[in-house]
Amino acid sequence: MAADGAVEHGSIGHGDEPSVRNEGTEDKEKFAVVVTVAGNPARRTADGTGLLEATSVSSAAWLAGVGLLSFTWPGQMDHTLRDDWLEQQTETAWVLADDLAGDDWSTLSLPVDGVPTPFHYRESEFGWVLAGSTQEGVHVGAYGRGMSAYGLGFAMIKDITTYAAQ
Repeated sequence: MAADGAVEHGSIGHGDEPSVRNEGTEDKEKFAVVVTVAGNPARRTADGTGLLEATSVSSAAWLAGVGLLSFTWPGQMDHTLRDDWLEQQTETAWVLADDLAGDDWSTLSLPVDGVPTPFHYRESEFGWVLAGSTQEGVHVGAYGRGMSAYGLGFAMIKDITTYAAQ
C-alpha cells in the first residue's frame, strides 16, 4: 500500500507468482511476496516410525530466499549456466537461513495484525528477504524488490472467500 492507502501491488495465494514480472523497467521491478509455514517442532512420518525435519523460521527464510532467486535470476545468463547458478544460490540461501543470528542478517520490527513482531532481514543484489514468527506460531517469510520492506505490515486473512473474484 502507498502512504495514501492505495493498493499498489498484491497477490493472495500460496505459490502464486508475483503480480508484476521483472522485464527490466523500473516500474515492473516492484513486488513483494509473502510465504507462510505452519510452525511444527516435530512431524511424524506417515507410518509413525520416525520424525521428519521440523519447520521453523529458518524454513520460511529459506523459502523466501529461494522464491526471490527463482524470480530474479539474471536474464542475460545462458540457460545451460542457469541451473548450476540456481543450485549454487539455493544452497547459499539454505546456509544463510540456517544462521539467522549471523552477521548476514539484521533485525526489524513489523506489525502482524497490529502487533510489533521481530523479523530477520537481509538485502542482496536481487532484492530483500525477511522471516519471523507470529504469536500464533506461524512462520512468515517475505521477499521483494524495488520497494522497501520497512513499510510492510502483515494481517491474517480470516476468511479468504472475502477476496474471491466476483
